[in-house]
Amino acid sequence: MARARIGVARAMTAAVVLIVAGQAGAADVHQAASVPQAEACVAEAPSPWQIRLRALGVITEDSGYVNAVPGSGLSYSNTVTPELDISYFFTDNIAAELILGTTYANIDGQGAIGGLGEVGKVWLLPPTLTLQYHFTDFGAFEPYIGAGVNYTIFYHQQVGSADDLKVKNTFGAALQVGFDYMVDRHWGVNFDVKKLFLKPDFDVTVAGAKLTGKAKLDPWLIGAGLTYRF
Repeated sequence: MARARIGVARAMTAAVVLIVAGQAGAADVHQAASVPQAEACVAEAPSPWQIRLRALGVITEDSGYVNAVPGSGLSYSNTVTPELDISYFFTDNIAAELILGTTYANIDGQGAIGGLGEVGKVWLLPPTLTLQYHFTDFGAFEPYIGAGVNYTIFYHQQVGSADDLKVKNTFGAALQVGFDYMVDRHWGVNFDVKKLFLKPDFDVTVAGAKLTGKAKLDPWLIGAGLTYRF
């Protein structure tokens, strides 16, 4: 009887050892399997940064006036220029975009001052910051809308028929709509339309007389190009 009890005890002890060893082995296997999965998740985490390079058409509104000259008007040339923008995604839907580009405008007198012809030429540097909402329910097609602020710097101002010309830097609002079509994880094509509200004041001297006025540029910026996501 004693030998039987000893045999049963030994069998129970062996069973307990096997169960514990099996659980420890399973835990090791689960931990070993989870490490590559965690590493894969880290490797696949998308970068929040994105850049775009576009060809941009700048279409201005022909409006403005010279103070104290009734019936005066201004017109501006349309241009095509390259544009670079940098985006940072806070979430899959919310992003901030900084838009960088420069262009020029020829300024011509209209109406009562049409005889002046080309008054001058100015270059514009209009960095624009927008906050965007991206729609992510359409697969590779990713439309977005945005709104923000613009600060336009006027530089390298040249005179034409005027003796002197000074267009003043100004703030303005910006609205935006566009879409990306992603070809793969990193590359896509982009189409974008922005409206800037720019109404800078200016000083101009013609035939020794100093005049002031307001140029209503309010350009449409229509661009197409490439998207790259890091």
